[in-house]
This record gives sequence, C-alpha cells and structure tokens, in this order.
Amino acid sequence: MMNLIYFLLIGLAAGWLAGKLMKGRSFGLVGNLIVGIIGAVLGGFLFGLVGLAAIGLIGRLISATVGAVVLLFILQKIKS
Repeated sequence: MMNLIYFLLIGLAAGWLAGKLMKGRSFGLVGNLIVGIIGAVLGGFLFGLVGLAAIGLIGRLISATVGAVVLLFILQKIKS
C-alpha cells in the first residue's frame, strides 16, 4: 500500500514539474497525476533503453519527470 502511495506522489510531483518545464502545460491535479504516472512508466522504459537505473527518491523523480516531459512533448506534437 505504501509503495502505491509513494508511486502516486512521485507521479504527481513529476507531472507538476513537467508542466512547469513545458511552459505551463499544467492539467490540474488529476491531469498532472495521470501525466506523471504515465511519465514514470515511460521514463523507466527510456532510462532502461540507455542503460540507466533510477535509484532512490531523486532518481525516480528525475526518471518520472523526464518521461512526463517526453509524453507532453509527444502530445503537443500530436495536437498541433
């Protein structure tokens, strides 16, 4: 149960950070959570492709944020 809460909190923070990094592309609390969670999965996959591992809170937050930024970038390209 704590792992799920931990994952959700990291996803929320990553979604918020990605929204700030991508020039204010914030989707509100629930939207940021969804972007962050999908970004966490995507970031873990992308880090694995290049041989990196996210260790600890900061590592997981960085990985999730990178994934969320990539997700927002892709969504922005699809939308325009």
